Amino acid sequence: MPELAIAVEGLSLVIEIGGMPVRVHTTDSNFLSMLQDRYAGFVAASSERAEIAFDVDLTSTRFADPNAAVRVTQGLGRWTLERGDFRAEWEPASRTGRIQQTANPYSIDAVLRIVHTLVLARQGGFLLHSASAIRNGKAFLFAGVSGAGKTTISRLAPPDATLLTDEISYVRKNGGGYTAFGTPFTGELAKLGENVSAPIATLYLLAQGPENRIEPVVPAEAARSLLANVLFFAEDEELVQSTFHSAFEFVSRVPVSRLTFVPDARVWELIGS
Repeated sequence: MPELAIAVEGLSLVIEIGGMPVRVHTTDSNFLSMLQDRYAGFVAASSERAEIAFDVDLTSTRFADPNAAVRVTQGLGRWTLERGDFRAEWEPASRTGRIQQTANPYSIDAVLRIVHTLVLARQGGFLLHSASAIRNGKAFLFAGVSGAGKTTISRLAPPDATLLTDEISYVRKNGGGYTAFGTPFTGELAKLGENVSAPIATLYLLAQGPENRIEPVVPAEAARSLLANVLFFAEDEELVQSTFHSAFEFVSRVPVSRLTFVPDARVWELIGS
């Protein structure tokens, strides 16, 4: 029996994104292998240290549409996270939770995104619909609605730029500034970002046009555009207010510009050079 207990205990890994390690435990070795492949580069060398721990209950029951709306609610000190393809609970006080899903990588990916948004909201940070990259030691974010050019700007990045993500940027407040971290949350490129970080130099609001140009954006417009691209799921008034405050504080500390660009590599001559 002790040997069995050790074997079951061993079916865990820690996924560390944005400096926050999350332990995931399963009793299915195939599912564990799938997670190791899915989050390659973001799996910690040791599973000893974790800020949050989830037990994953795999079910053969088919869930409903994974594109269904997300519902995130709080009651009695516990968050409940639901979508058509999973149901999860998380208790911040004990830092533990449970996820029920089928054996796929997409459900747990959504749970991780949601939990990170909940933690970041109380710390002045957020997840942002934007590509991001490091060049010359500084991070640059490229935000925009679908079709604005996040994938294109990522694909055009020069060899001396390190891609953090082509889809969802991780922004953490750091003293008087902000740091961007690489994420495994991918877009059309289907390429995991590098697990590195750098201070954020500029947020660019993307637009495609007939020429490459950069124009400053006034704070009020910058804040509106930022909020339009922040990932937020919780039905919680306090966290909503915190997110609004975080957006306005971010644009007061980080330059925001509109980057209109022609889809060729020359646009990077304007960025971080």
